[in-house]
Amino acid sequence: MSNFVDYVKIHCKGGHGGAGSAHLHRAKYIPKGGPDGGDGGRGGHVIMKGNANEWTLLPLRYTRHIKAQNGTPGGKNELTGAFGDDVYIHVPIGTIAKNEEGEILGEILEDGQEIILMPGGKGGLGNTHFKSATNQTPRYAQPGLPGEEGYIVFELKILADVGLVGFPNAGKSTLLASVSAAKPKIADYAFTTLTPNLGIVEYRNYKSFVMADIPGIIEGASEGKGLGLRFLRHIERNSLLLFMVPGDTEDIRKEYEILLNELATFNPEMLDKQRVLAITKSDLLDEELIQMLSENLPDVPHVFISSVTGMGIAELKDVLWRELHSESNKLQSITDQGRIVHKNKDLNFLQNELEAMGEDEDIQFVDEEEIEDLDDFEYEEDWDDEPQK
Repeated sequence: MSNFVDYVKIHCKGGHGGAGSAHLHRAKYIPKGGPDGGDGGRGGHVIMKGNANEWTLLPLRYTRHIKAQNGTPGGKNELTGAFGDDVYIHVPIGTIAKNEEGEILGEILEDGQEIILMPGGKGGLGNTHFKSATNQTPRYAQPGLPGEEGYIVFELKILADVGLVGFPNAGKSTLLASVSAAKPKIADYAFTTLTPNLGIVEYRNYKSFVMADIPGIIEGASEGKGLGLRFLRHIERNSLLLFMVPGDTEDIRKEYEILLNELATFNPEMLDKQRVLAITKSDLLDEELIQMLSENLPDVPHVFISSVTGMGIAELKDVLWRELHSESNKLQSITDQGRIVHKNKDLNFLQNELEAMGEDEDIQFVDEEEIEDLDDFEYEEDWDDEPQK
């Protein structure tokens, strides 16, 4: 059984609020003291909390129900009932919680972050809240409200800088093992990798970046074929995608386009990520064949490598580091759904082209996301004038 668990479904329920008290005050010398019932305590919350020491949802694998403690009833002398104890669900960083309809309730992005998934019910009001000049001795109080309940789906999306994308037996695990201390399973049959693997790749001057290896993708993975569909979500968080195609493939460009199409079908936003192509097993190719293959490769940075002999590995690290820190790959924002948004690559390309031509003096580039509503702008007939808002 694998220790890596990235999907768990649990029924969660917030605690029931305590009932308010309808107590009437009685004392030796105060026969008619009036209402003094206190409020009921709030029910406990079900809270998701980030834990940097966790890396999998394995501790929750066999958990089916989680219920927070109920609040206690109010007491006499206007004493408020005790709040129910909150229940904390500790999850790794990068975990998303969804309800049964697939709506995202929250995402853990840092250690110690807390998100209330199922709030506890409010405690009922005691009879002291209902006394008035015409109702001086109310003999009733509010019951507590039930806590929210429902099924919560927890999904873990691993966080890495570089994600490896390729068909089975493309050499992904071999590369990860050669550039990091990770020890993924390596064999000469398809789908050797059944769970994602992470490795820290050391670079020059004590720098490093994280590389993620996922099970191989086959054509139709976005429709549920193979293992790719289950694990494609792990590369949604990667800043850069490293496509890996063996050098002995009949058509490298075609295989690259098949992989790219599967990613686009699964999530079109993956096309916005930086891409690098590594032609693996290049120790089987001679210089003349490498030169010939280079003429028909996709228009992305590419490197011919061999994880066994070390050919091109240093150059690949240089390319990955350069692309990770390129201007077009800088993070612009993170959406409420946890998606990573990079700078507009088309806008950067146009700006670089105009700067090269020396025609950018009077041009101001504005990201269209900065304009909330184009209808708010009123344009004058004279195009030389600036827009009036």
